[in-house]
Amino acid sequence: MTPSPLSTKTKLKWSWRSKTFRGFIYQVTGVSIVLLALYILTQNTLANMATRGIQSGFDFLSATAGFDIGESVIPYDSRETYWKAFLIGLLNTLRVAILGIILTTVLGTLIGVGKFSRNALIRGVCTVYVEFFRNIPVLIQLLIWYLLLTELLPNSWEPWKFGNFFLSKGGLNFPEPIWVTGHLIALVGLGVSVLAVILYKRQTLKKFEATGKLSSTILVPLLILIAGPFIGWVLGGTPSAMNAPHKGEFAIEGGAAVTPEFLAVLLGLSIYTAAFVAEVVRAGIQSVSTGQGEAAAALGLNKTLEMRLILLPQALRVIIPPLSNQYLNLTKNSSLAVAIGYPDLVSISNTAMNQTGRAVECIAIVMVIYLCTSLATAALMNWYNNRTAIQER
Repeated sequence: MTPSPLSTKTKLKWSWRSKTFRGFIYQVTGVSIVLLALYILTQNTLANMATRGIQSGFDFLSATAGFDIGESVIPYDSRETYWKAFLIGLLNTLRVAILGIILTTVLGTLIGVGKFSRNALIRGVCTVYVEFFRNIPVLIQLLIWYLLLTELLPNSWEPWKFGNFFLSKGGLNFPEPIWVTGHLIALVGLGVSVLAVILYKRQTLKKFEATGKLSSTILVPLLILIAGPFIGWVLGGTPSAMNAPHKGEFAIEGGAAVTPEFLAVLLGLSIYTAAFVAEVVRAGIQSVSTGQGEAAAALGLNKTLEMRLILLPQALRVIIPPLSNQYLNLTKNSSLAVAIGYPDLVSISNTAMNQTGRAVECIAIVMVIYLCTSLATAALMNWYNNRTAIQER
């Protein structure tokens, strides 16, 4: 009986003559060699450490850390374990990275768009900003900001006051709400508002594509974002109690505060990375055909609407991939915060390493955490890049 073409194709697929099968074998072999090399390296390292009497393992994470951390997002004291200390370092790193990405995106976009301004002064300021900050090493900028915040500002007992905000060598003190259930309801309202804005923009886009009429894309979404938390705040009983800072005898008391180390890291990383983001935005806008701008002018759109509705949406396809690299660079550059004493992940790791002698384990923890955060950032940006890509039919 003559075999059918389908059965012949199936047999050939798993034979050595099949390119797909050979590629599969090569990949499995390559991964196996890498895993075997890692296993041999790990075993040799453990054997050498045991020969020299060096302890190994991650059991130290459950031991008492015995050191304080100057700045933490969640409560911590020296009686906590090492894993809790690493968690504090991770949260401090994420706080700098997330806020830095937001500030970098806003500032970099404004600078990049500003380089297309008709005003020569604005174009000049944007150009000087980019050329100045991107050509100074980020570590030098962190040190400069730290010196400015710790040397030029007044002492803690003589701070600069801006309303209920106090700025001094001790950092920035500001009011914080006394959290009650009403604030949680307001946060739920904010989440509902975000979803409502997303749905509104989708409907606006569909209406624009169908009729050519553009509804408000700024005022209405802004009102929705304000209305949701406000309604939740009202339903929660309008909580308004604040823990405001006040000037004490020797320092500022009450309220919330951020240290000069945190401010220096945040400003240094944001301003430095924003210079590169500005160039990414500029290149993305310039990649859009000049005919698009001419068409927008023919429709009677002013420069602001042309940039917001025509140029920037099309430039996103070019902007997002290199922008992802800048976000990754900012996250990894946050490890330089150890140079100015900010208790980030690397700083906590160095302290734990000095106390326990588990250098390999501490470095491995830092590597894995930075790898996971970088992969998560890349995955999120890839998802957004796929959403903005041209959908082929």
